[in-house]
Amino acid sequence: MSPSAGDDRPNLLLITTDQQRRDTLGPGAPPFLRTPHLDQLAHEGIRFDAAYASTPVCVPSRVTLLTGQSALRHGMTHNGRTCDVLAPGAPTLPARLGALGYATVGIGKMHFTPPRAHHGFEELILPDDYYRHGSRSGVAAMRHGLGQNELYPGMATVPESQTLTSWLSEQAVEHIRHRRDPTRPLFLWLSYSKPHPPLDPPEPYYSMYRDAPIPAPIAGDWAGDDAPAAFLRQRHRGSFDLLDPATIRAARAAYYGLVTQIDYNLGRVLAALQDVGELARTTVVFTSDHGEYLGDHGTGNKVFFHEAAAGVPMIVRPAAGRSTVAPGTAVRTPVTLADVLPTLVAAAGRPVPDGVDGTDLVALAGQDGGDRPRIVVGLASGDAGPPGLPYYLAITDGRHKYVWYPEGPAEQLFDLGTDPQELHDLASGAEDQLQGWRDRLVAAVRDGGGERLLDDSELPAAEPHADTVAEQRATAWPGYHTDAFHLDVRH
Repeated sequence: MSPSAGDDRPNLLLITTDQQRRDTLGPGAPPFLRTPHLDQLAHEGIRFDAAYASTPVCVPSRVTLLTGQSALRHGMTHNGRTCDVLAPGAPTLPARLGALGYATVGIGKMHFTPPRAHHGFEELILPDDYYRHGSRSGVAAMRHGLGQNELYPGMATVPESQTLTSWLSEQAVEHIRHRRDPTRPLFLWLSYSKPHPPLDPPEPYYSMYRDAPIPAPIAGDWAGDDAPAAFLRQRHRGSFDLLDPATIRAARAAYYGLVTQIDYNLGRVLAALQDVGELARTTVVFTSDHGEYLGDHGTGNKVFFHEAAAGVPMIVRPAAGRSTVAPGTAVRTPVTLADVLPTLVAAAGRPVPDGVDGTDLVALAGQDGGDRPRIVVGLASGDAGPPGLPYYLAITDGRHKYVWYPEGPAEQLFDLGTDPQELHDLASGAEDQLQGWRDRLVAAVRDGGGERLLDDSELPAAEPHADTVAEQRATAWPGYHTDAFHLDVRH
């Protein structure tokens, strides 16, 4: 399995999940949650406890992973066509690594449009392949009728061995053991579609946390009927505020079950690398494209820049001998998905490329113990806000977070040091500080390539929509798709 003589570059394994909260790992994780393989990777490597999806939506996050750029620069701020921002031959992560001699394979949910766009990969194995195979073999996956943005829990309609999570893991194992090019180092992006709704784990994961001490949702003092208009619209469009506590508790139990299913399946992939003698010489990065409110602040889904939705897990376990950072190091400096590309390119032996917004996470962890100032800008847009304007622009330095909502306008200020769950919005009592935060946000947006999002160098503003709560509920989009849907969004 080793590459040709003289090529000692590590294999690169990028593992992503879809909609996994940061607090499923590390100090914020429920003590009952079982993630033995991710815990082991963190013990062997570096855990980043302030990692963010700067645009916590599926496609923008994936474009950020591919480009090493924030949505301020690459321009994808909502779920759109990847080909609109990634031209043929674009210097994506797999294209860069392929040019360095790596075999490049993507397995799992890519959310590319068109779905078979390779964006630099030599080979793609997609959920569509799983569903087409299932239609021939009689597997009736995802036939329960639950939508893919609902919080109602259910159970898989197939046994664990026939779920998409298991199938993707088996494809990775098959490639590692039998299909990879033994003369080249491997870059494999294994992209799990879970724990994104529908929240439908198979047994034994369906029952695993049913009797666990599931933490109740939190609710900020800002999250009532006077919350920012854009935030309320998402709540109402999904009718998340109508869910009863028992349903939310069951949804959380199912969600944790899906997280553990992924972890146990990840054990199969790591074991395959061990079987062929490649685990020690493989750099592993684990993260997610965004989080999930799971009832926190009275809502569900993602999109906004609160910790539940924008906070993602991030672990980097360098290949043996490739880092001087102490195993088990935990880093509090804010990091983002834009840091993944330069981290993997640096692991391949090349400097951080020009034109990216990220930095090498291993190098960052080795500087001042990984504790140094850094700014992260968040933003997202879509069809549920003022036309042509983002839902919000936000900034965090790891200690404080400031969010500007153009609709209204409205603003929020949180002290993450004393209030990590964002229970208390300090904006109403901090008039003397807010102009400074506005100025910092404008400067950060401009410096990050987002000048187009400003209004003559000022933060954009718009009057609130006149839509009623009833109208918002009537335009809900729960994400219903069948296994025959043509886009790569089936979970």
